[in-house]
Amino acid sequence: MAGNTRTPKARALGAALRAVREERDWGLRQLASYIDCSPGTLSRWETGDRCPKSADVARILATLGVTGEQYDEILAMAEGTAASHWLAVSLPEQRQQLSALLEFERTAKAITNAAPLLVPGQLQSTAYVRAIMTAGGVPPDEVETRIAVRVGRRDAITRRDNPVQLSTVIGEAALRQLVGGPQVMADQLDHMLDLSELSNVDVWVVPFTSGWHPALEGLFVLFESDEAPPVVHLENRRSGLFLHEPADIEIYRLAAETVFSVALDPAESRKYIAEIRKEMETTG
Repeated sequence: MAGNTRTPKARALGAALRAVREERDWGLRQLASYIDCSPGTLSRWETGDRCPKSADVARILATLGVTGEQYDEILAMAEGTAASHWLAVSLPEQRQQLSALLEFERTAKAITNAAPLLVPGQLQSTAYVRAIMTAGGVPPDEVETRIAVRVGRRDAITRRDNPVQLSTVIGEAALRQLVGGPQVMADQLDHMLDLSELSNVDVWVVPFTSGWHPALEGLFVLFESDEAPPVVHLENRRSGLFLHEPADIEIYRLAAETVFSVALDPAESRKYIAEIRKEMETTG
């Protein structure tokens, strides 16, 4: 159903349509003329401000020569774009959500991340990522590609122009879990300390002594942008979920405030991370 949506799925569909158009070197006006719609309408479809009907998406893909699995996956995204949430369970849907996640990270102004058990993606070292991928059962022929994608996410906070403001709260368990072994973890802590020196990166640590806090219920990420409404992303081993309704966003804003209230501030957190890193030297 066409309408003013701007939901995560509508934005992801628009980004996918824009990507295939640009890959084939078609101009916006050129494509609009071929599918008999106004350039303004096509532009709003690509930004997610409006959502095309399935027939519109099919016509765009056919005009651009998109076929096979890519055609099916993009066409499937046209369903349920106005829903109150976007749940991905199947592998194609999870791939779509990963693409959306990368786009939201790229265009975000601020990211708030609560990570109780693992170092968050933007702060992960290459060796740490490799340890997760290999131990997690990723097919060997996909490991290097997935590592490249994960490491590439770091660009959002390290790029020269308009880097994302990252505020991440990390559980002490994530700092002590020996993912990849003592040396990989020691290097990971060094890497995190280096990135925490960036002016746009604030790292907060929740020590074991903090008691209960909402992040113990699971990781969550809040994306905020000047160009679109805020979005929350939740993930587990079998599925991913995007939320965008104002009531849901408010729940996670309050959760983030609660977690930050029991965390060490960035200066204290740096000292705490350095202490854990030093412990690894003496016990390794």
